[in-house]
Amino acid sequence: MIYREVPGFRPLELELSGPDDPVATIVYLHGGGWRRGSRLHSLPGFEHLTDELVAHGFRVAAADYRLSGEATFPAPLDDVRAAIESVRDGKPVFVWGESAGAHLGLLAALTGSTVDAVVAWFPPTDLLGLTGDVSRETSLLGAPPDSVPDLARAASPVTHAHAGAPPVLLMHGSDDDLVPASQSVRLAGALRDAGAPVELHLVPGARHRWIGADPAAVVATSVKFLRAALTR
Repeated sequence: MIYREVPGFRPLELELSGPDDPVATIVYLHGGGWRRGSRLHSLPGFEHLTDELVAHGFRVAAADYRLSGEATFPAPLDDVRAAIESVRDGKPVFVWGESAGAHLGLLAALTGSTVDAVVAWFPPTDLLGLTGDVSRETSLLGAPPDSVPDLARAASPVTHAHAGAPPVLLMHGSDDDLVPASQSVRLAGALRDAGAPVELHLVPGARHRWIGADPAAVVATSVKFLRAALTR
C-alpha cells in the first residue's frame, strides 16, 4: 500500500503482512547505508523473518523510505514517521530496523514518534563518532559529518537519549566491520544515563548483517524483547 506521496518523488509504499487483529504492529525498516535497499529484500538468512513474526501474532509493515540519492536528511526520517502513523490502529506499535533502518527507527522513536518499543540491529548512532569511510553518512547529510556538525548531531540517536524514551533493544555483532559495535555501546550508555530502559546484546564474533551469527538466536532474542514489551 502507498503510505505517503511527496510531490516530486516516487510514491512510498509499505508491505503489510499478518492477522487483522494483531497483538501489535511492527514497522520494519531495511538497511542499505541510506542509499540502497528495499522493503522487498531481506537480509540473507532471514528470508522467513516476516513469517516468523506473523506466527507470533504480529502484523508486519515493511516500509520503504527515500534513499540518499533521492533526498537528504531529514527526508527519510519524515518518511519513517509517516509510516508509523499510517499503521496506528489502537494496538501497540513497535519499530524494528537493521543498520540504516535501525538508525532511522531509533531517531523516530527518540524525537517525537510515539512507539512502544524499538529493536535496533547494528545501528549507526553517533555520526560524528564514526571514523574511516563516511561516504554513506556524507550522502545522507549532503556533506561530510564534520563539516555540518549541528546537522550530524541532530541526525544521531545518541543526541536524543532521554528518560521518556520507549524500551530499546540494541543488538550488534562484536566484530562488525562496517558499523562498529561501539556505536550501540555508546547509545546504550546514553540511554542508561538518562534513565531510559535499554538492553544491549553484543553477539560474539558476528559481523555486519549478522554474518557469523545464528539467525534463530538473534530473532528469538528480539521477539522475546517485544513480547515482554507487550506486558509493560
